[in-house]
Amino acid sequence: MTRATTVRAVLAAAVLLVSALITLTMSPRLGLDLQGGTRLVLQAKDSDSAKADRESTDRTLEVLRQRIDSLGVAEPTLTRSGEDRIIVELPDVQDPRKAAEVIGRTAQLSFHAVQGPGTQDDGGAEGRTDDRADGGPMLADEQGGSLDLGPARLSGAGVKDATAVFDAQQGAGWTVSLDFHKKAGRDWTRLTGEAACHPVQDERRRVAIVLDQQIISSPQVSPSVGCGVGLPSGSTQITGSFSADEARELALLIKGGALPLPVEIVEQRTVGPTLGAAAIDASARAALIGAAATALFITVVYRLFGALAAVALAAYGLISYAALVALGVTLTLPGLAGFVLAIGMAVDANVLVFERAREEHAQRPGRTLRSSLTAGFRGAWSAVADSNVTTLIAAGLLFFLGSGPVKGFGVTLAIGVIASMFSALVIARALTEIASGSRFVNDYRGVNGIASPGRVRTWLTRRNPQLMRSPRRWLLISTALIAVAVLGIVVRGVNLGVEFTGGRLVEYSTSRPVDVERARDALADAGFGDVEVTTAGAGDLSVRTGKLDDDGEQVLRAALAEEGGKTTKIRDELIGPSLGDELRRNALIALGIAVLVQLAYLAIRFRWTFALASVGALVHDVIILVGAFAWLGRTVDGIFLAALLTVIGYSVNDSVVVFDRLRELWAKARRTPVGTIANQAVLQTVPRTVNTGMGALFILTALAVLGGDSLADFALALLIGICVGTYSSVLTAVPAALVLERSSKAPPPARKRAPSRRSGSRTARRDPLDNGARV
Repeated sequence: MTRATTVRAVLAAAVLLVSALITLTMSPRLGLDLQGGTRLVLQAKDSDSAKADRESTDRTLEVLRQRIDSLGVAEPTLTRSGEDRIIVELPDVQDPRKAAEVIGRTAQLSFHAVQGPGTQDDGGAEGRTDDRADGGPMLADEQGGSLDLGPARLSGAGVKDATAVFDAQQGAGWTVSLDFHKKAGRDWTRLTGEAACHPVQDERRRVAIVLDQQIISSPQVSPSVGCGVGLPSGSTQITGSFSADEARELALLIKGGALPLPVEIVEQRTVGPTLGAAAIDASARAALIGAAATALFITVVYRLFGALAAVALAAYGLISYAALVALGVTLTLPGLAGFVLAIGMAVDANVLVFERAREEHAQRPGRTLRSSLTAGFRGAWSAVADSNVTTLIAAGLLFFLGSGPVKGFGVTLAIGVIASMFSALVIARALTEIASGSRFVNDYRGVNGIASPGRVRTWLTRRNPQLMRSPRRWLLISTALIAVAVLGIVVRGVNLGVEFTGGRLVEYSTSRPVDVERARDALADAGFGDVEVTTAGAGDLSVRTGKLDDDGEQVLRAALAEEGGKTTKIRDELIGPSLGDELRRNALIALGIAVLVQLAYLAIRFRWTFALASVGALVHDVIILVGAFAWLGRTVDGIFLAALLTVIGYSVNDSVVVFDRLRELWAKARRTPVGTIANQAVLQTVPRTVNTGMGALFILTALAVLGGDSLADFALALLIGICVGTYSSVLTAVPAALVLERSSKAPPPARKRAPSRRSGSRTARRDPLDNGARV
């Protein structure tokens, strides 16, 4: 065993040991769509006294954090998103109304002097403001009467702390203790000193605490406080017949009631715990079955080396999972699907290496297995690096331009790509190099999977089909496919999800089966004639409407319960119209940036003709996938966007492998017609394309069949996209490149120098039998 192999083996063992330790000692952080709960996105708005910038949004977030803590939610998460948005995640909160009630109290907290009792008109003057010269409001007090208030003398921003305290010594029971900041404390002393100048029991001896145009408390200044003396900040207590809960709530409202900015709920998602648990189980089954099928496939194709690659595949799963846990990545449902998908994509690097090693061995039958394998790893490196970079670009775009769970998918995909490269280039290489040194493996070469060229390669060598003889024919076929897709988009229309249109989507599970038509009639009788009702899984109902508040949702659920018995909400998504417009715009921006970034990268790595042809094939795949969903009537939402960007990365990945081979062969035979070279490159890379595609299809089929309704559209989009991408990378990108090359006067690519085998300036002597490696 060589020194390099020993280093790889030790490194692989160390990484696997650490990964196993992390897996056994740490638990994954599950997103709300897997553990159940409510996710709210709040939009901070400009007010008369503050602008919605980063600093004021951060202050608003801290106030909201204090409010959320009062709900008793286990491990709530509050984060700022951009300049003026706050994301609130509440695990295990299934009814968002209580959270929205606490969060939605947006008015400024203020302290007022009481001018006297108000007059009662039609049940009081709650929320009404008089047109008095001093601008003071007249509001209902907590006893149901009304108070005539002066202008606000002190804002809630001056409150340093407010706590509920049980006063056993004085017998006052539960009280609320107030503490103000320094300047606000002086204002408070002045305000209470002025109130103390009025007789006891006079309404003007009160100080009103106002929140949301409602008086939450109006305590009288104690008779022991003299006129003009007032109450000092730290010794102020609000007494009354408070219960423990009432005192805590009042303290919460005073301490956390002063939001620097008003906020609006622009997105609300609720997922039931049973739906999340079912998604985890379904994804786990899909991962196990899909990975087992992939491992069996590569073992059959590449025999012993394929079996060793399957072991490396298992190691990849352990490493990527440990990385997700160690980095604290929130594992969402799309992220879980990305983790499963990356298992299939992890086979790609191994397939590239093994196919290259097969070619090396067939070209020079006398060379050893270790030599063929080393040449395979060396020759496949360029294609492996380029193809993984394109996938990382797609993952980065998902993270920076996606929202919510789609970000988790981008992170998971990126981690999966990096882990797959390590498993293929370190673990699989160490295992196969150790095996190639065995006398048994060398004596019985039929067991290793490299000595034989494979059935697909043998068939192509014998038939030698001239696929690139008429490239315009393939371009006409691709144009026809695009026309069919565009027709579907125009005729059927694209069914945009609530995420892009705004509105509300709620899924219910009923104890008795309910026909869609009966459910629709029941909701129409209840006043919801404009809702869209469809089936969602086994017996579940999906209700979509343009605008529906939480109270309306309760009425809607009650109407369904009359038909279906006990009705349980298992999923709830509310997207504001402004956020829907923004997400739709961001989706288009993401697609545009994805195309431009891939074009720029390919133009740097390859010829501009190759880059333009690859991007043309990419656009071809995007249009066909959107058109297929239009014809099928499937929903286009954020999860579809994640699948679409993944398809972009996969399509470019395939094109990179073909063009990398074309560039290499053309540089070695500069006088040969480019059409002949292109045909040769296609035939040599078809085995890799077929085997890689099969590995991904096993995983995606398992996801589509076993992954449940939540992942069905995601898996379907990827299945269509990978099939179309496999076709276009060979029969659209290459023909387009040939047409562009024939109209271009650019010279063939320059031949690369042979790599030096020794250090220093001396160049190694080239082996006369070495005709160059192929990918």
